Amino acid sequence: MKLKQYNFNFKAMGTPCEIQLFSEHPGKASRLAKRMIADVQRLEAKYSRYRPDSFLSQINQVALQGGSIVVDEETAYLLNYAETCYQQSDGLFDITSGVLRHAWRFHAQSLPGQAEILPLLDNVGWHKVNWLAPTLAFSQPGMELDFGGIVKEYAVDRAATLSKEAGILHGLINLGGDIKLLGPRGDGTPWIVGISHPRQPGSVLLNLSVLRGAVASSGDYERCIVIDGVRYAHILNPKTGWPVKHLAAVSVISDFCVIAGSASTIAMLKEEQGPQWLTELGLPHIWVDVNGNRGGNLGNC
Repeated sequence: MKLKQYNFNFKAMGTPCEIQLFSEHPGKASRLAKRMIADVQRLEAKYSRYRPDSFLSQINQVALQGGSIVVDEETAYLLNYAETCYQQSDGLFDITSGVLRHAWRFHAQSLPGQAEILPLLDNVGWHKVNWLAPTLAFSQPGMELDFGGIVKEYAVDRAATLSKEAGILHGLINLGGDIKLLGPRGDGTPWIVGISHPRQPGSVLLNLSVLRGAVASSGDYERCIVIDGVRYAHILNPKTGWPVKHLAAVSVISDFCVIAGSASTIAMLKEEQGPQWLTELGLPHIWVDVNGNRGGNLGNC
């Protein structure tokens, strides 16, 4: 029987989301999409820093006091992954750095002073957290955790697992640009994934032909402020408290979205060393720096 395409659009984690599924039966596709969307919403409710009833907010209430808390298995997985990223990035990928957003208010179109940033840096540093599953302990009060660089990508991978378990092996999951191709399109042809140009809004830097896998990007163009001709991105160096300024955009392909997403962010954080780090990592990738130079091993880089 010929596979038909079914599209489902929704909003979650502050961004437009899309699921495309190829199935013989509309009911099967619809039931799966509902389960996938419900799981994304579950993760948003659990780990959103904006919801006072989220588990992350509960963790941060403990962190603010300098206490300890026992976490569940799923949260332990995310903490273990965050710790791995911290180690592999030489301390640049740090989920305690979200506290810096109290100084960087990108909607205000103004720069914080160094006197505002320095006190916050005292509360940044994964090495200040004592993590021995299942207990998470904070050695000093005033810290915060932020899973923003992991949870959306983890949600993509979770949705892909649900699809595989349901027996639907052709489709696409797109949560705000974090993309997982479950397999080729229903007719066996590859997906075409457009990589946004960091300096030309609405333009495509490169079109990728992908049968399966995850594609994730990181850049200085989505949330930023430009003051006196200088661009300040939302990706902050946890050691200085200031935005990265060398790479404009990085895209990575991996089997798992959480790996593609963290790799692209780590490369941004590594600035001048980012391209070499990506080469050593060995995953398919493309990068563009702020001067328009580009490189990588995807397409005609």
